Amino acid sequence: MIERDDMTFPHSEYVRRIEALRARIEERHLDAVVISDPENIMYLTDYQTTGYSFFQALVVPLEKEPFMITRALEESNVIARTWVDLTRPYPDTGDAMQMLVDALREFGLANKRIGYERNSYFFPAYHQDVIHTSLKDGKLMDCFGIVEEGRVCKSAVEIELMKRAAKATEAGMAAGIEACRAGVSENEIGAAISAGMFAAGGEVPAVMPYVTSGPRTMIGHATWEGRIVQPNEHVFLEVGGCYRRYHTAMMRTVMLGELTDSMYQAQETMKRALDAVHTMVQPGMTVSDVDNLVRNIISDNSVGARLITRSGYSIGIAFPPSWDEGYIVSLKQGEGTVLKEGMTFHLIPWMWGVDGDKTCGISDTIYVTDEGCKSFFNMERDFTVKPDQGVTKSDDSAACIDLDSARSKSTASQTSPDTAKVSGKKQKAGTSA
Repeated sequence: MIERDDMTFPHSEYVRRIEALRARIEERHLDAVVISDPENIMYLTDYQTTGYSFFQALVVPLEKEPFMITRALEESNVIARTWVDLTRPYPDTGDAMQMLVDALREFGLANKRIGYERNSYFFPAYHQDVIHTSLKDGKLMDCFGIVEEGRVCKSAVEIELMKRAAKATEAGMAAGIEACRAGVSENEIGAAISAGMFAAGGEVPAVMPYVTSGPRTMIGHATWEGRIVQPNEHVFLEVGGCYRRYHTAMMRTVMLGELTDSMYQAQETMKRALDAVHTMVQPGMTVSDVDNLVRNIISDNSVGARLITRSGYSIGIAFPPSWDEGYIVSLKQGEGTVLKEGMTFHLIPWMWGVDGDKTCGISDTIYVTDEGCKSFFNMERDFTVKPDQGVTKSDDSAACIDLDSARSKSTASQTSPDTAKVSGKKQKAGTSA
């Protein structure tokens, strides 16, 4: 391993990760593993590229030096970003699988017990077939999860890095909330969020923000499509800020006009769920325990809403197409995974179908501590209420978004003078403190 001081984490952190992986390799009676999942390669080496659709792999032998197989163009990322000293690049006119097979032979692994990530998005079945037919003297075994066992609990330095991602999340959300006006387009709100995230030091996220308004909030995983936000509608926002491929995420809701009784009840129900998590969650609970805690609170409502998904998922390193680590562990019923210190989750006690036609959300990203859990955020949870948001055609120019203003938002707790936060003790529907 090349020791260098310009990587995301100290050299000792990468040594720890490789040593822990090798302990698991030995435990599984393997001689080497072929790691092709981009998040896992990033975790082990600091390597990242948007070109991960081309085959790439980190081979970690039990004893010998690790080496990488990459497209020739991507070798520059290995050299510039990682501690890896040995690379075997293949040209665009070459054969990636043949390069992997040749390298395994070169380093004396072709007749060994080799683990590979059978369900990796980027190691498709036809590539796996080539390996199985080419390495007839070796023993190939599925080792899915062998790296994820180390990723699921974040180290202290990872937690600190995720706090930087959280700053980008909050800044983007603050800019998005500020941009919400009747008469603007969802695209403009999305642009404000993006400018806010990036101005605060955020990097390109695995998923761009979700922005939907009015009836479009009922469409799962929809985001901006140019719709003009109308008076007296609500806007659903979900932002995932990124720093060095680590993510944190949050949902918030903006009300343009009156806060109805049903939306107020939805707000308070989601807040109760998050408060219960922060009061009750601790190491030793199962993820099913947490899901039941959240689900029971959300289900006990009189506004017709449901929690139609899992109640949360692990979050951390991510590349497109998703910012979550839910395939490692999700908060859902029947799962027996035990919470441990260092686990990080995006909690999503959102409510689908309020009054039958509205979806709203308040969410949080937390990390499990030795005694409980803490949030990465300091941002207000209540819906943001902007009264008197009626616009006419002649008012359109006044509804434009000032992106320079959006970029200046450094913290998500800032609100504009015409923005009112809902009091925790609401006196009457449609009023705000």
